[in-house]
Amino acid sequence: MTTKEFKQVILVRSDLKLPKGKLAAQVAHASVDGVLKQLGSLSGRRIVKTWRVSGMKKIVLKVSGKKELYQVVQEAKDAGLTTAVITDAGRTVVAPGTVTCASIGPADEEEITTITKDISLL
Repeated sequence: MTTKEFKQVILVRSDLKLPKGKLAAQVAHASVDGVLKQLGSLSGRRIVKTWRVSGMKKIVLKVSGKKELYQVVQEAKDAGLTTAVITDAGRTVVAPGTVTCASIGPADEEEITTITKDISLL
């Protein structure tokens, strides 16, 4: 019997050219929000538990801008995956309401890879 591997992918808008600290905070927001959304169902809680004990694999990828981010998020939603889109409050680097990044999963690694395989690492 093969055990499923789980991962989470974070998509970051490269067009915003966020400073490293801001980028790290936005990625953290996306990861946490994605996990919190998973906890709303029994199956989601099981996925998060398995993902957590196996090392909480995360991959950060870069998308060209908001349009590509939303295209990938929609593809993930259509596949039944949990997504979270992060909108910044605008207190520091970007204007209020700026979409900075999004998460997919945690979910089955193969399902996410099918959607994100052609997107470059950040």
